[in-house]
Amino acid sequence: MDTARNTALEAWMTEHGYSSNSLAEAVNRSMELLTGRPGGLDGSSVRAWKAGRVKWPKSATRKALEDIAGLPATALGFVPRGRTPSAPASPQQEDPDMKRRTLVGGVAAAAAAAAAAPGIASPRRIGISDVDRLRKRFSEIVASDHRHGGQLGIEQRAAALAEEALNLQNAGSATQRVRSNLYASAAAFRSSAMWAAIDGRRYDVAKAHMREAQALAEMSGDQAIKFRIWSHAGTMYRHMGRPADALAANDVARNLHLTRRDSLFASLGLARQGAILGTAQDRTATRRAFEQAQDAMLRADPADYRPVWMLAFYDQAELDSLALSAHLALGDYPTAEYYAHRCLSALRPHMVRSRAIATTRLAHAQLAQGAADAATATAMAVSANAATQHARVARMLQEFGAALRATAPGSSTAQTWTEHTASWRMAA
Repeated sequence: MDTARNTALEAWMTEHGYSSNSLAEAVNRSMELLTGRPGGLDGSSVRAWKAGRVKWPKSATRKALEDIAGLPATALGFVPRGRTPSAPASPQQEDPDMKRRTLVGGVAAAAAAAAAAPGIASPRRIGISDVDRLRKRFSEIVASDHRHGGQLGIEQRAAALAEEALNLQNAGSATQRVRSNLYASAAAFRSSAMWAAIDGRRYDVAKAHMREAQALAEMSGDQAIKFRIWSHAGTMYRHMGRPADALAANDVARNLHLTRRDSLFASLGLARQGAILGTAQDRTATRRAFEQAQDAMLRADPADYRPVWMLAFYDQAELDSLALSAHLALGDYPTAEYYAHRCLSALRPHMVRSRAIATTRLAHAQLAQGAADAATATAMAVSANAATQHARVARMLQEFGAALRATAPGSSTAQTWTEHTASWRMAA
C-alpha cells in the first residue's frame, strides 16, 4: 500500500501552529458544531493523516477539517478513494470567501433554474415552515456560542446560514410576512457571526458582519434583531476601548420603541450602558444605570414573548456579570468580587463561556485586593479549553499572570501559576 506522507497537510499545520493533538481537538469541536456530537479523534488520528495511512477521512471529519482550514480536503493533500493524486491548489490560490460565494451562487442558481424550468414543476412556495427550520438552526448557533464562544467555526457557520436565508428569497414565491421573516433570520445569523468575531477579538471582521446585519435588519423591520445588532455594536466598541462610540451605538438600541414596550429589553440596554460607563470611569452614572437596569428587570413580565437569543442569556446572572465588568474597570474590587460571586452562583449550566469569563474576572478582583493565593486558585478553576481556545479569556488570564508576577515575584504562588499554565499549553 502506498503511504506517501501528506506533506501538504504537514505544511498547513506548521504554518498555522497546529500540533497533532491540538488539530484533533479542533476537529472534534468543529464536528460538534456540525453534528451536535463531539468527534472522537486524537493525536494518533492526525498522525495517520500526515503519514498517508489515511488518504480520505470520513465525510463528517472532512467537513469539520475543511471548516477549520477554509480549504477543500484535496488542497490539504487528501485523495478521494479511487482517484490518483493530483497537484492540489496551494493555500495562496484558494480563496475561502470565493469558495463560499461560488457555493452560495451555485445553490441560488440551481434554485432559480428549478423555479423557472417550464413544464417540470410550478415555482416553489416559500412558507413559514422554511422560516421555522431556519429558527431551529439559529437556536443551535446560539447554543454553540454559549458553550464555546468566539470560535471561527461558529462565525463561519452563522454567516453561511445568513446566506442560506437570503437564497430562499429567490428560490420561490412568498408572502410579504414570510419575506420579512427571512430577512430577520438572515440578520439574526449575521449578528451571531458578528458576536462570534467580537468574542474572538476579530474586530475588523465583526464590523463587516455588523454592516450586513444592520442592512438586513432594516429590510426585516424586526425591532428585536435591530436591538441585538446595535447592542452588540456597543459591546464591541467597549471592548475596543472606545466608550464614546460604545455609548452612541448602545443608545440606538435603547431608543428603539421595543424598550418602552418590554422592560427586559430596557434592562439589558441599561445594564450594557452601565458596563460602558464603568469603562469611561463615570462612577455615579454607572451606579445609576445598574439601579435602573435592576428595576426594569423586576418590572418585566415573564409571560411576554421574547426571541430565543434573549431568553438564552439575559437574566440576573448576566446583569451581575455586566456589573462585575463595570466595577472591575472602575477599580472598585470589593464590589466587583461581590457581583462575581452573585453571577457565578446563578449562572445556568449551558453558560459555559460566561462562567469562564466571570471566574477570570473574579480572580482579577481578588488579586487586586492582595489575595494572591485565593486569586490563583480561582484562575486555575478555568478550564483548559476556555483558557487556550477563547481569545477573550486567554488574554485576561495572560494579564492575570503578569499582574501576579508583578505582585508576588518569585513566590511559590507565582511558580504554581507558571506550572499550571504550562500544563494548559501542553494540553492544547
